[in-house]
Amino acid sequence: MTAPLKVAIGLGLTEFPFADATEFWRWVDLCEHGGIDSLWQTDRIVSATPILECLATMAALAGRTRRLKFGVNVVSLAMRDPVLLAKQCATIDMLSEGRLLPGFGIGSPRAPEWDSLHLDTTTRGRVTDEALEILALLWTGQPVTYAGRHFKLTNAQIAPKPTQPNLPIWIGGASEAAIRRTARYGTGWQAGAETPEQLAQIVAAIRAATAAAGRTIDEDHYGAAFPFRFGTPDDPGIARAKAAYAKRTGANPDQYFAIGTAETILARIAAYIEAGAQKFILRPIGHDGAEIARQTRLLIDHVLPEAARRWPKPKRRK
Repeated sequence: MTAPLKVAIGLGLTEFPFADATEFWRWVDLCEHGGIDSLWQTDRIVSATPILECLATMAALAGRTRRLKFGVNVVSLAMRDPVLLAKQCATIDMLSEGRLLPGFGIGSPRAPEWDSLHLDTTTRGRVTDEALEILALLWTGQPVTYAGRHFKLTNAQIAPKPTQPNLPIWIGGASEAAIRRTARYGTGWQAGAETPEQLAQIVAAIRAATAAAGRTIDEDHYGAAFPFRFGTPDDPGIARAKAAYAKRTGANPDQYFAIGTAETILARIAAYIEAGAQKFILRPIGHDGAEIARQTRLLIDHVLPEAARRWPKPKRRK
């Protein structure tokens, strides 16, 4: 018998499109009360475009909401101190009563931080691997002594521990190194700009690598992400968004963006489910906060109910 799916639909933002904090919180409240599963923030430290700092945003969401989960897609570990990050994540998870979904990766080589902060891109993979080891060790609450090439700790300990007994470690990235990293450290994998066809290949590779490593990742811990819009390809901002995607990936945006009706978006979700994903970060396309809110309301009204009908969640055991 096929196990029931655990499809969950969250929303993600990169830029801050809202006029002010009031408009942002109005959108968060819409997501909280409308049944959105989770909110995801991009990690960007250096930017002329308004982008919220991800950990501070997670902490603020912990205080504002009571149901929503939230995460970062993904934290660039090579840009952050792992002990401070472990403490931040543990604090946010405790104060939110276990709603943090931390995701980690090495960071895009095209990110502006490398040049602006004079960071070494050649060591970011090894730094990330050591940081992942340190995070997992510190979250046990036990003293940690660690001697790596890039980090050294002696009896380092943090408290309180995360509320979640095994705080999830979602890994991002599609390279062979990212697949090995997921198989070794991850409890889940979150896609970036992969199409359903690309995602299927990566999920298969991760499953093979985890089996070889003597580990498993839950079937519902593979995530997909894509931009969506209720409208037409001629709507304002679509051409700019597609051009940016094509420049960043060298791929055809028509195979990635879901622009049209509720059925267009549901069909794209179905394609990713067929490829192996069950968790989703959908990115609304809009030129300002009001349009982001409108797109979100349409998703809540027309996609979430049909998704719940097509992919009902398993009943909780009493």
